[in-house]
Amino acid sequence: MTAKRAVKTVFRLLMLPIYGAFCLLTLFGNTDSVFQGFSQALSLIPGKIGTYCRAAFYSLACPGTSDEISIGFLTLLSHQDTTIERGVYIGPQCNIGKCTIGEDTLIGSGVHILSGNRQHHFDDPDTPIQQQGGTYEKVTIRPDCWLGNGCLVMATVPAQTIIAAGSVVTRSPNGSGGIVAGNPAELVKQRIKTRN
Repeated sequence: MTAKRAVKTVFRLLMLPIYGAFCLLTLFGNTDSVFQGFSQALSLIPGKIGTYCRAAFYSLACPGTSDEISIGFLTLLSHQDTTIERGVYIGPQCNIGKCTIGEDTLIGSGVHILSGNRQHHFDDPDTPIQQQGGTYEKVTIRPDCWLGNGCLVMATVPAQTIIAAGSVVTRSPNGSGGIVAGNPAELVKQRIKTRN
């Protein structure tokens, strides 16, 4: 067992009582609301200790989530139904909605991954938007992607895609290995050459 694996195991054991408290509180309240509270508290722990605490807690609380992840300071997860696979790096000050993030993906600072693009209905002008409800969808970021600083993602991202900093992804880009940029994001270059 490597030293890093041993440290992760220690932090996982340390997080068991916190996870137990989370499970207990979900019996008396909305699961996502309770989850958001724990995510907010954990986001405030700085440095390596915070990184290890977040990895350990989310690997216990979120289905299919690895403890071999790195989640930065002040990053919030808003839904327990989020899966973060091995090797994922999420920078500081991100807001992660309901999603699956594939292996070896890099997410820069200040990135927002929303739970789809239908979270708020606004078709009825006689009803306040706040009262019209919405639909949460689980967005998928496929493996080996790079989401640049400050981008906003509302749709599935194909494998090996790069999203330029500040871009807004409202619909899924076509095919793997593209570089997309802009608002709304469009393909600007293909990284992967097709073989004849």
